[in-house]
Amino acid sequence: MDIVSLYLQLFGTFFLIGLFGFGGGYGMLSLIQTKVVPVWMTTAQFTDIVAISQMTPGPIGINSATYCGYMACHNAGMGHAASVLGSCVATFAMVLPSLILMIIIAKMFIKYMNTPALQSVFAGLRPAVVGLLAAATLLLCNKENFSAPSENPWQFCISVALFMATFVGTKVYKINPIKMILMSAFAGLLLLY
Repeated sequence: MDIVSLYLQLFGTFFLIGLFGFGGGYGMLSLIQTKVVPVWMTTAQFTDIVAISQMTPGPIGINSATYCGYMACHNAGMGHAASVLGSCVATFAMVLPSLILMIIIAKMFIKYMNTPALQSVFAGLRPAVVGLLAAATLLLCNKENFSAPSENPWQFCISVALFMATFVGTKVYKINPIKMILMSAFAGLLLLY
């Protein structure tokens, strides 16, 4: 595959994800995974990208696009400079639909914000956003993240325990998610190394 066609594929893929990815970055993760995993990277690489995207500053969808663009070019055998350009292409393609739509919507929203039709559109989008978030969660509950009881029972039990502890810590005890990520990383290092 030549470099120009890869950049065009990256641009097209991430432009469509940016255009149809309602619900923010977490809602986009399932779309990103279905488009990039079978084509440009493995599930394990995508899982690492999601983890890095959550830990780095900025929106997770845009961070994921940046890292996916880099990995797609890197896995295609391109050098560092070409991979960085792949990151730029994927990031720009992801942001461009939002930029265009926000310019259009900003002009129209104030004029039509109280109409029943617009209120109905927002009412219809809410369940779709919840569905996309649930899909992103379920797609990350796989063998690469949790192992399997038959393959590595210790890693499976530790992974499930960390998942449940993180859920309870953030939902019940309202612990800051950044602290939970750091504590989970430390616990994983101690228990799984």
